[in-house]
Amino acid sequence: MRVLITGADGFIAKTLRVKLVERPDIEVLSYTRDADPATLPALVAQADAVIHLAGVNQSSDAEGFRVGNADFTRQLAGLLYADGRALPVVMASAEQTRVQTPYARSKWEAEQVLKAYATATGAQVYIYRLPTVFGKWAAPDRHSTIATWCRDIATGQAVTIDDPAERLRLVYVDDVADEFIRVLQDRPVLEHPRVPVEYTSTAGEVLNALRAFRASRATLATPDVGTGLLRALHATYLSYLPPDEFSYRIPRHADARGAFVEVLKTPHAGQFSFFTAGPGVTRGGHYHHSKTEKFLVLRGRAHFRFRQIVSGLTHQIHTDGDTPEVVETVPGWTHDITNVGDQELIVMLWANEVFDRDRPDTIAAAL
Repeated sequence: MRVLITGADGFIAKTLRVKLVERPDIEVLSYTRDADPATLPALVAQADAVIHLAGVNQSSDAEGFRVGNADFTRQLAGLLYADGRALPVVMASAEQTRVQTPYARSKWEAEQVLKAYATATGAQVYIYRLPTVFGKWAAPDRHSTIATWCRDIATGQAVTIDDPAERLRLVYVDDVADEFIRVLQDRPVLEHPRVPVEYTSTAGEVLNALRAFRASRATLATPDVGTGLLRALHATYLSYLPPDEFSYRIPRHADARGAFVEVLKTPHAGQFSFFTAGPGVTRGGHYHHSKTEKFLVLRGRAHFRFRQIVSGLTHQIHTDGDTPEVVETVPGWTHDITNVGDQELIVMLWANEVFDRDRPDTIAAAL
């Protein structure tokens, strides 16, 4: 399938084009703001479907909106009529069409043009009135406020907002692109097309989340960024980091036994660390009532010893970095680990809870 994208150099189009290029069964045809209008008829003639993203969202007068939105869509529809194949069209419109502004009127007129094309030809036309779209590659100060906040916070600039309680309806650019591809592939009948994944939040909540992402480099406490809005915001925020901010240093605590480094702390899934030990060094010698840990030797040879603190039952485990094997600590068993190799021992450690100095649940007990 050959898909023509108008406005192919815009915010949504950048992600959409990348996702389409990843598909071996799809060829992308691009028409950009700077393209020669004389090339558009040939592109329509080659296309099997159209994703209409071209438009103007900033103009000094109403004429600019009319020409960039309504008139260009009329030009495109005229070529679709002339082509005679009733090509399917996906259009990105705006939620603001319900508001009486020059921009809103121009988008509404563009919608009516494509609806008329659908009625006259039987073509499938999907018009998405999108709420605020956010994600990577949006232009700060132009495409979305979230892009501006991400850039400013990522570069250490101050951000203030007038109304933290302002309600926001948001869709993530990757979800928008996936939905556009889905409808062109499946051609469902949709009376009111919408992106199925939509988020509701407040300006203050979004801004606080972005600030927490930056602060996590100092606190090592990363929010729950694996799902939902926080996942999308986290990916968006990171996309605005300048390359010289792609890495950051974390504290290293060392003594005669070796080094201990906390890497990452989470709100609900514990924390990740690693430690080292020189040849013959033993670390540990304690038990926990509820805390559990997973150890993985990355380099070297280790001897784990366990003793049940009530029954006295003992157990031993030998492991090394060549054979990945997770060793778990069990509540009520005191344990230690000794480097029995001739090189530095490096061990990755996960604990199910973030260390709390007031309630460490770590009781010294020799084996």
